[in-house]
Amino acid sequence: MNARRIALNGLLLIVAGFALAASARNAPKATPGLRSNIPAGYDVMLLKPSKETLSFIGLIECPELEGAQHVSEGLRAKLISSDGTTVKEFPRHFSFRITASLKKLFLDGPVRSVDISDDPQELLLHLRFRVRAYHGLEVREITPQSIELIGMPADVPYDERVYRINVNAGNIAITDRLVIEIFSPEGELLTHFPFIPL
Repeated sequence: MNARRIALNGLLLIVAGFALAASARNAPKATPGLRSNIPAGYDVMLLKPSKETLSFIGLIECPELEGAQHVSEGLRAKLISSDGTTVKEFPRHFSFRITASLKKLFLDGPVRSVDISDDPQELLLHLRFRVRAYHGLEVREITPQSIELIGMPADVPYDERVYRINVNAGNIAITDRLVIEIFSPEGELLTHFPFIPL
């Protein structure tokens, strides 16, 4: 009788262990907390006819997202702020920091070429930017609050320029997408970087 009871208790413990493991497997999974500086990606291209390699690096500066966590729940994924509340809208104020460089920053070679007649160093000083918000198929443009050239002064010849594009996003759902597009002075789209916190 005791042996039967011990075997039954052991079986119940095993079943309970499997149930707990399955429950843990299906529970929402939190990722490590976000930082206030979030990499947005990079792009490398060959300029013609100069044959210079142009690299763009995108970074999002958003102190409000410091410590926020993605919680994965399939289609119901959500973003939890560092104070434990669910983030429903984009932070109102943030910046895109864009580095445009003629230095050899990456081992990856250019994946495409772009015809740019301007002197490459002049190109770096006259980039244009556009910020767009995507809600499903709807698109709207957001005018940056300011665009600053930071780091090396414009009157000093240099092969790298860093821009900070400050944005007031207004009321935009966290499930939407924000994208910064980077153009040549003539209006040719060179590259773009997304801001998708969720």
